[in-house]
Amino acid sequence: MGPGGIGKTTIAKALYNAMMRQFQACSFLEQVREKSNRSDGLITLQKDLLSEILVNPLTVYSVARGISLIQERLCCKKVLLVLDDVDHMNQLNALAGKGNWFGKGSRIIVTSRDKQLLTSHGINCVYEIETLGCHEAQYLFSLYAFPNSKSVEIRRDLIDKALHYANRLPLALEVLGSFLCGRKEPAWESTLHKLSKIPEPTINRVLKISFDGLENNEREIFLDIACFFKGKNIKYIKEVLDSCGFHTAIGIDILIERSLIKNQYETLQMHDLVQLMGTNIVKQECHDDPGKRSRLWLLEDVEDIFYHNTGTDAVKAMVLRLAPPEAIIISPDAFTNMKRLRILILLGGRISSQAQVRLPNKLRWLEWSNAPNLEFGSGPNKLVGLHVQESHIKQLVGNFQNFRKLKSIDLYECKSLVCIPDLSSAPNMEKLILNGCERLVEVHPSIGDLVKLEVLLLGGCFNLRNFPNTLKTKSLRILELYGCSKLEKFPDIDGKMKHLEVLPLCGTAIKELLASIENLVSVTLINLSFCKNLMRLPSHIYKLKNHKYLNLVGCLNLITFPKNMEDSTNPNGRLGFQNLSSLDLYGCNLSELEFLESSSSFPSLLYLNLSYNMFTHLPTCIDKYYRLRRLGVERCELLQEIPQLPPNITMLSACNCKSLQKLPDLLWDSDLGDLTSCELFREGVNMDDVPDFPSLSLSLSLSLYIYILKCLICVPSM
Repeated sequence: MGPGGIGKTTIAKALYNAMMRQFQACSFLEQVREKSNRSDGLITLQKDLLSEILVNPLTVYSVARGISLIQERLCCKKVLLVLDDVDHMNQLNALAGKGNWFGKGSRIIVTSRDKQLLTSHGINCVYEIETLGCHEAQYLFSLYAFPNSKSVEIRRDLIDKALHYANRLPLALEVLGSFLCGRKEPAWESTLHKLSKIPEPTINRVLKISFDGLENNEREIFLDIACFFKGKNIKYIKEVLDSCGFHTAIGIDILIERSLIKNQYETLQMHDLVQLMGTNIVKQECHDDPGKRSRLWLLEDVEDIFYHNTGTDAVKAMVLRLAPPEAIIISPDAFTNMKRLRILILLGGRISSQAQVRLPNKLRWLEWSNAPNLEFGSGPNKLVGLHVQESHIKQLVGNFQNFRKLKSIDLYECKSLVCIPDLSSAPNMEKLILNGCERLVEVHPSIGDLVKLEVLLLGGCFNLRNFPNTLKTKSLRILELYGCSKLEKFPDIDGKMKHLEVLPLCGTAIKELLASIENLVSVTLINLSFCKNLMRLPSHIYKLKNHKYLNLVGCLNLITFPKNMEDSTNPNGRLGFQNLSSLDLYGCNLSELEFLESSSSFPSLLYLNLSYNMFTHLPTCIDKYYRLRRLGVERCELLQEIPQLPPNITMLSACNCKSLQKLPDLLWDSDLGDLTSCELFREGVNMDDVPDFPSLSLSLSLSLYIYILKCLICVPSM
């Protein structure tokens, strides 16, 4: 199977000729699709099959009679049958049944553009034909373009352009090579320039057969991909086209099965000539007036439309991707007459308007970077996606009660945006992106009630002060508030939130987390680094059983960390961070470590950083943290003693602990465990000040002894 022009029939004929002597009877039925569409087409094909194999011709009055005759007369014969260019199940049912109509050892070869057709008929061995390799393509093209050694001298770059146009498709190589054969360079140049805009008729006619066999849903999807989305991510394409009401999942599957598109690394690709066929279909809708075509994607086609407002209700979609130097001015009424416009994507370049631009209410998907102020008409609006990144919008205007279908809003780096209005009448909202909106002060409380909201991004909103007091968004998967340096309150979490796994709150002005933090039942990482106003954490944080990483670096006012809480509902009576592997308390000014006195509260802890704090002693039970691998106590200037360490410790960092009086026996014991890195030096210490170590075990590894000297350990003489 494969697209038109790729060589299915040629390969089938080669197989037929090579194998036919091994069979009692053979038949090659060509153009099955075309012949079956004629009056009595299937009956004629059945007659052809029987007459090629049987000596005496038989009369076939109906398809049912033909099926009976094929089964009766050929059931004992070893048959080789080729059905070429099949496009419907009734053709297979009328000519080959389920394969048991013929004798033992028979072989049936079917060529088709539709993989699903073959699979549905029970044909398990399906071979998909690929385009030719580069060297094979050059050889085939040369056979037709230069059939003898006396060929016309043609520049290499023109030959390369011809090969690029054909893109290794055998039909294109044959047709184009034959057409250019014997012509001189000016003719080659003219032909290739023409073909860059208008497809070659013979090639286009063959490729268009697959398009003509599609239903309307698949036709619309195919034309959108050909004109706008070739090479784009499948997930993105589905999101855009689903917003337009298409059945995209099944539509894309059918286009792949018909060999019109391919899924390559989660992007949709198509042969250049198939794409050219698709864009040509759109151009033929109105050759002279782009404003009367269903799709627009070229700057040269839309410039006059934008300036003179010559668009019509024929326009369904417009996607314009401009290069950086390109600029275009859009009049306020440029889209007024495009009443059926469903997709509008304007990206790159410099697109500007002298006034507020009015958009049609039937628009489903809008992407417009650096957009001017926009206006939607009154009445119900069908918009599903509103994406106006880096635009000059100060506020979302209009009655959002009319935006009930809206699912996503992306206002990334809209630096003039001040507030987000009431979105309570947009119950289908799933994604709200506001990262980098530097002047944003307020997010309406209604955001907290959007039950379908999955993504809420407000990172880098430096002036955000007002945020919903309560979050009821049980579907939330991603919440970002990092860098919101004026946000003082984290919301109350109303009910279990089962999908949120990462909570980045670093750099905010949050003073405390409420007890309802326990409702983040799936969270694995909480980042509160440099929350300099954070004063306390609730003991309920111990209820986060899936929590793995807690970062509190630079929380200068934290002072104390909560102790584990009693819980009568727990069989063991206590809760704990059952899965916490990393706890970073660097620079929190902690004066005591009472919360660490129970090692059972941190059974999975691998990394503990207590550097730059004000405590005097580590908990005596630190050696019971059996999984702990790395411990940091740098710049703990009041720390007097490091007690016995757990057996699996591999790194101890204790630089510049000025009050340190005693080190753990483990450093001097013959049982060194896995300790491979020990940093204990103090600034300004000379080698002459390093004391002797008379009690050092003789079995201490020499390499570790040298490393200790290198690090300039400063401890009192023993």
